[in-house]
Amino acid sequence: MINLNLKVRRAVIEDHNQIANLIFYEANTHRHLDWRSALEWIGSRNYWVLEDNGRIAAALACPEDPRQIAWIRLFSYHQNLSGFETWSVLWETARNEILRADPKVQVTAIVTKQWFQNILISSGFELRQDIVLLQLDVKNAPHLALPPGVQIRSMQAADLPVVTKLDLAAFGEFWHNTYESIERAHAQALYATVAEDDSGLVGYQISTGNPFGAHLARLGVRPEAQGRGIGRSLVDDLTQYLIENRIGKLSVNTQSDNDASLSLYQKIGFVRTGEYFPVLVYPNGIS
Repeated sequence: MINLNLKVRRAVIEDHNQIANLIFYEANTHRHLDWRSALEWIGSRNYWVLEDNGRIAAALACPEDPRQIAWIRLFSYHQNLSGFETWSVLWETARNEILRADPKVQVTAIVTKQWFQNILISSGFELRQDIVLLQLDVKNAPHLALPPGVQIRSMQAADLPVVTKLDLAAFGEFWHNTYESIERAHAQALYATVAEDDSGLVGYQISTGNPFGAHLARLGVRPEAQGRGIGRSLVDDLTQYLIENRIGKLSVNTQSDNDASLSLYQKIGFVRTGEYFPVLVYPNGIS
């Protein structure tokens, strides 16, 4: 793609309309499954565009959130360009600038399209794990009693700092949701609850609605409280809410190597849909 008029630069707020047009009118777009749209990240670090005579022809965004974890939240390019060549031009700038600033940053992506997976693998990205999808017919979910001393209530804004700390303890740095992400998730939730006992908040769930039913977007239990049935009770409370509101299907995603999570969901009655999304990571940075 030898073209002297092509220039890579950082995205700025004034690029909003051009990037929006690129995303919505081009089929060649990877978007991260996120609480924030790709357009809302404009102005943050690690967001670049490929400009052709003042016209944006491609964009790549991989801002760090949480710190040292740079999810590829957007890669989109004009249909007249080569995907491999466009990616190579943007990725060379992105990789050099990201790793120069902090060599421990991991650049990673949840891949939903085969063409993007091919591009990443050609650039040296490696498979870390798969995200698998499961679904539950909520009317078949068993109803169980709460564990002794545990109560479930609606999540409140005042809970979010504690929920954020619990999320980090439950999921670790790689999959951690920051306070801003938790705050956005709470604002977009169909149903969000916390479980607490005498020691305080011990678990939480955040679920969203969609045209097909509901999606259990996040379920976390404090590590020292795991094994007491708290996660299952949070899901049980959720399914009762869905039944009362005539929502028949509940979906969830989890890592293919998260045996505890898979076991919990399968005991409740979730079944795998057969769909999965690879998680690819550039092989350097923290583990």
